[in-house]
Amino acid sequence: MSHVNPVRRSPWRTFGLFVRDVFVIFAIAIVVSFVVKTFLVRSFFIPSASMEQTLVIDDRVIVNELVPAMVPIERGDVVVFRDPGGWLPASVAAPVSPLVAATEWTLSLFGLASPDSNDHLIKRVIGLPGDVVTCCDATGKMSVNGVPISEPYIKLSSGETKASGINFSVTVPAKSLWVMGDNRYNSKDSRYNTDQPGGGFVPVSDVVGRAFVISWPMSRWSWLSNYPDTFSGVPPAGQ
Repeated sequence: MSHVNPVRRSPWRTFGLFVRDVFVIFAIAIVVSFVVKTFLVRSFFIPSASMEQTLVIDDRVIVNELVPAMVPIERGDVVVFRDPGGWLPASVAAPVSPLVAATEWTLSLFGLASPDSNDHLIKRVIGLPGDVVTCCDATGKMSVNGVPISEPYIKLSSGETKASGINFSVTVPAKSLWVMGDNRYNSKDSRYNTDQPGGGFVPVSDVVGRAFVISWPMSRWSWLSNYPDTFSGVPPAGQ
C-alpha cells in the first residue's frame, strides 16, 4: 500500500496566499461597486430644506441611475439632476486633508459617500415634455393639462393654502421637465429660475436618476413614492 504524504506549506506561504485572496476579493468588490455606482445606483445627501417634509436636511437617498436612460421619467418622480445653469450659487470646495479625500473617494465607490451632492439638486417632477402646468386655480390647486391635482406631499407655510406662492402658466418644452420642491414656500425650483438660460426647465439629459429610498439615517428609512393617484387623471400632453 502506498502512502501519500501531505504537502506542508510554510506559515509564511499560507499567509501570503491568504493576503492574495483577500486582495483579489477586495479588487473584485471595488470593480463591482464601481460598475453598480456608474450604471445602476448611487447615493446623495440632502443639503437643504426644499423637499421637506418628504426629505429633510442630511437625509441620504439612493438614486436609480437607470432613469431616464432605460426607464422613463413619470410625473411625481423625485429626481436628482445637475445644475442646468444658474440654479446654484457659485461655491468653492472646502479644503480637506488627503486622508479625508481618500476616505470619501473609497466610500463613494461603494455608494456610501457622495462628494458631488452639492453640485446637484433634487426636486419632484410636475410637468413632462409638452405638459401645460398652471397655478393656481380658485381653490389654490395646481393644474396639469387642465386637470387640478391634489398634492398630499407638499408643505405649505403657516396660513397659506395655495400650492404656490406665485402664479404661473408654462408649457414644458421637448426633452425638458418642470420641477418643484415639496416645501413650496422654501424651494428655489423651476418657478424661480425662469430668468436663467433654460427658462426654469430642466433638460432630461441633466437628470442623474430617480431617488427611490431614504437610506440614512435608519430612523428615516422609507420608500419614496411618486404618488400615482395624484397624477392618474392627468391626460398625456396634447390631449
